[in-house]
This record gives sequence, C-alpha cells and structure tokens, in this order.
Amino acid sequence: MAPPASSSRHRSPPLRHPNWTLAATILASSLAFIDGSVVNVALPAIGHSLGGDASGLQWTINAYMLPLSALLLMGGAAGDHFGRRRLLVIGITLFTLASIGCALARELNLLLAARAVQGIGAAILLPNSLAILGNAFTGEAKGRAIGTWAAAGAIAGAIGPALGGWLVGTIGWRPIFLLNVPMATAAIAIALLAVRESGEGRQPLDWAGAALATAALFALTWALTLWSSTHALSANVWIGIAAGLSAMALFLWTEHRRGERAMMPLQLFGSRAFGGLTLLTFLLYAALGGLILLLPYVLIVGGGYSPLQAGAALLPFSIGIGFGSRLMGRIAERVGPRLPLTLGPIVAGLGFALLVRVEPQASYWTSILPGMAVLALGLAGAVAPLTTAVLSSVDDAHTGTASGFNSAIARTGGLIATALAGAVIAQSGTGLIAAFHAAALIGAGLAIAAGCVGFLTLPAGSKTPDNVS
Repeated sequence: MAPPASSSRHRSPPLRHPNWTLAATILASSLAFIDGSVVNVALPAIGHSLGGDASGLQWTINAYMLPLSALLLMGGAAGDHFGRRRLLVIGITLFTLASIGCALARELNLLLAARAVQGIGAAILLPNSLAILGNAFTGEAKGRAIGTWAAAGAIAGAIGPALGGWLVGTIGWRPIFLLNVPMATAAIAIALLAVRESGEGRQPLDWAGAALATAALFALTWALTLWSSTHALSANVWIGIAAGLSAMALFLWTEHRRGERAMMPLQLFGSRAFGGLTLLTFLLYAALGGLILLLPYVLIVGGGYSPLQAGAALLPFSIGIGFGSRLMGRIAERVGPRLPLTLGPIVAGLGFALLVRVEPQASYWTSILPGMAVLALGLAGAVAPLTTAVLSSVDDAHTGTASGFNSAIARTGGLIATALAGAVIAQSGTGLIAAFHAAALIGAGLAIAAGCVGFLTLPAGSKTPDNVS
C-alpha cells in the first residue's frame, strides 16, 4: 500500500503486518454487530425493567438506527478527508462511552439517548473500518481479507446473543452493554499502533453536500421511524418524507454542480453495477434486519424460550456465515460477484420461507434449524462478495464515502424491517406467530428479488465491477 501524501507528518506504526490492520477493523466493526444482536435478545428484559411498551421497545432499536442511517455517509466522507484511522478511533471512543451510558441508564429516555449516541459512534467507525480494510489489501488478498472480516463479524454476532442471553438470565440486561469496553480498548490500541493513516487530505470535504445528505437521510429515517412507532401515515410522517426528498434533490443538484469535487460523484451511479449493488443491498438487508430482530423476540415471548436459549438459537445461522464467508470471498475474486450475488440471496430466500414452520410447541431441530441452516448458506455466499464488489466499484479516494453510502442503504433497509417488525411485536398469542410467518414470507420475497437484481445488473465473468472515478 502506498503511503498517503500526508504521511510525512505521521510516524509509521511500529507494527506493519497488514493482519494487524485486519484485526483492528474486525474488532471495531464487531462492536456494532455484537451490540445489535445482544440488544435484540434483551428487549423483553429491558421492557420489564424500565416499563417500556411495544412502542418503547421498538424505539430502543430505532434510537440507534436513526443517527446511524443519517450519518453514515458523512462519517465515510469525513474519513476520506480528515483521515480514516483518526475517525475510526473517534467513532470507537464515542461508541464505548455511550455503551457505558446505556449500562447506567435508570429510565427508558436515558437509555434511548445513550443508544442515539451509540448510533453516532457506529456511523463514524463502520464506514472507516471498511475503507481502511479496502485500502490495506489489493487483488485476491482483498477478497480474503473482507471474507475474514465478514466471517469474524458473523462469529462475533453468534457469540453475542448467547453470551448476552446468559447475562440477561443470570445478572441482568445492563452488563450486555459493557461487553463493548474490552473490545473497544483493544481496537483503539491496535489502530494507534498498527494502522497507517489513509485518506487524509485526498478528498476535499464537500460541506454543502455533507449537510444536505445528512439532512435528507435524517428526515427520511425519522419519518420511517415515526411510521414504525405509530403504524400510521400521519401528517408528520408525510412532512418528514417531503423534507427528506427535497433535501435529497438539493443534494443531487449540488453534487452535479461540483462534478469531480463532489462528496458523492454522480458518475458512480452511471455504473450499472454500482446501482445494482445499491438495490441488492437494500433488499437483502431489509429481509435480514427483520429476522434478526423478530426471531429472538418470538422465541422468548411466543415460545417460552429463556434469553440464553433464544440467543443460542441463532448460533447455527451466524456460525454458518462465519465459516462460509472467507471461502466465498476468495471464490468471488476468481469468478466475479455475479454468481454468488445471484445464488446467495435466492438460497437465503428459501431459508426465510422455511421459517414459516416456526411454531411455539414445535421442536427446534425440525421447525427452526432447517430454515436457519439454509439461510446461513445463502448469506455466506452473499455478504463477503457484496462488500468486496462495493469497495472495488470506486476509486481509492472514495472508498470511505462508498462504504458509508452502502452501509446507509443497508441500515435504511433494516429500519424499514424494524417498521414491519413493530406490527409483529404488537401481537400476542397465535397472532404473534401468524404475523411472524407473514414477515418470513416477506423476507423470502425480498431476498429472492435481491438475487434477481444481482443477475440482471452485474457483469458476467468479470472479477469485480469496473471502477468508477
């Protein structure tokens, strides 16, 4: 990796092996992955402890997702300008302090405020983590590194619910937020010692574009969050949608005028592959976000599972992705992203469809495990190739911005899934199970549609989509 233009002003890290960079990015991104999966398992306990109803519990998720979705693009662009390592450390620090705040919260409003600050920290660390990784490796090594990153994240996500469920059942829900502290400390230490600065000064920060993009994403995600809480298209929801679309139109106009100096050059969207990857990401993560939130809740409330049992129920899913992602990252670098990003989501859709077999009194081995195994197989074929393809579709100067944009699309899909999930959480008894079955079929349709998008938009036989500068 060539040193950045500003490297003369920085000391070279004493640890130079790129695997240290991989370790730092894995630890950093795993903070967000573990936090999301652990909180889902703890929702019933949080509601009982702080007196939250279905709407309040949904806001425990939404308060995190709203700033995360709104600020991801800004976080990536800031890293491209001020330095990705610097922003990574800032994001980790903010996320960790907010996690401690979550553990100390004595009422729901304080928990929601701390969750919002967590979302801001995650919006800074996530895109810069991936941009650092994409900048540190090239060629097939990049595919292997991203596959390892995805595998480690999946394994961390697998351990999180089980460990969190055990903590909730034995000590309480508060310690689950303290799980982040030792990982964050290690991530900051490795980043400062081993990760070279990149991106600093290479991309001028487009303040007008950043402000408009943040305003647009905030207004749209706020409107979706409000809709997900009330399940009604109120005047405020329409105002948020109108404001978001207006800000987005101004953002596009501003970026068009700035040309190559824009934060998000519009020629990126002239690439059929980049547009296809964006739509594929939205569909696939909308489907996945609903499952990760709903299944533990349904198992605890509808099936009588303990938090530990509900967390352990997700283990085959996450471990399957973990062991398959590294292999698929290598394969995608050799055969191109079209095949895995077509077959992977379609197989995942079949896994979603199998979850209609979930029943309160049915055996885990016959009603839940088959769907989870098929779903893991499909997503293992899609997660790492999707990440690699996105980073390979832009030039090095825009990897942070592209990563932030793609992550924002994924989080927006997850936010819509949370909106649908609110209707399921509000049910009880047989209605809860029926609503979950309907959500599983919606997830199946979204995943299969994502596979079709991959087939129609990605080039055949190419190792990666063509770079767009």
